[in-house]
Amino acid sequence: MSSTVTPPKPQLNQRPISALPSDTSTSLVGDFIQETLALTRRLFIQLQRRPSTLIAGIIQPLMWLVLFGALFQNAPAGLFGESQNYGQFLGAGVIVFTAFAGALNAGLPVMFDREFGFLNRLLVAPLASRFSIVLASAIFIVTLSFIQTGAIVAAGAFLGAGLPGIPGLIAIALIILLLVLGVTGISLGLTFALPGHVELIAVIFVTNLPLLFASTALAPLSFMPNWLQIVVTLNPLSYAIEPIRYLYLHSNWSLASVVMQAPWGAVTFGGALLVLLAFDVVALLGIQPLLRRRFA
Repeated sequence: MSSTVTPPKPQLNQRPISALPSDTSTSLVGDFIQETLALTRRLFIQLQRRPSTLIAGIIQPLMWLVLFGALFQNAPAGLFGESQNYGQFLGAGVIVFTAFAGALNAGLPVMFDREFGFLNRLLVAPLASRFSIVLASAIFIVTLSFIQTGAIVAAGAFLGAGLPGIPGLIAIALIILLLVLGVTGISLGLTFALPGHVELIAVIFVTNLPLLFASTALAPLSFMPNWLQIVVTLNPLSYAIEPIRYLYLHSNWSLASVVMQAPWGAVTFGGALLVLLAFDVVALLGIQPLLRRRFA
């Protein structure tokens, strides 16, 4: 009598199954990094083909340093606080305003991609995350800002403004990074909120000079009337300018060092960094709903 032998069921190996989620997440992270690097490389290729943008971004602040420094060369000593000359006082303002202007223009390449249809191709592509578009723009602008800052710091040292130590240069890089991230987020938010590049350029032109004059870039806070002092202390640029200016004037500094006497009290170095950090958080969280709608 024959009998049918049923082979035993193979034991399922559970390890690969449990490893699937982690493998998938690792793959998504790798794809996200690859996409971000590719989009960033594309922006640098565009810059390589049109280097006039970078050249102008370096020459213009150097002209500010030379011309404005010469304009107030004969100002009485002590007129601009502890600064030895106006060029030393102006250097921090030129560094911050150059980084601010570059970050405010961060949305223009994305806006042109949007108008020429390239952005639509990216949005329908099987990207791991469409936020790689935003991150690539941020990396590109931060890199350009560091290049411009290095050129301004070197030129300022040559013109007699002095040079902070290594910790001071690292602190300047951190301040520029915090400022650029927040302003870049606002610029990208405007890119997806406004109908076209004409409107975006108009906003940039309207915003640039008022924020420059309503800061401590060109004059100390004590020179200003009370109402303007209040406006200046609400401007994020002032919280980037004053710490950098303090670094030029003091080799011994700490987070507790007072960098600005606002109408409502003293602002420390660490307090200024917290203000810039809060500015970044508000700016980046504020554009999240808009980006999600546009990327949906």
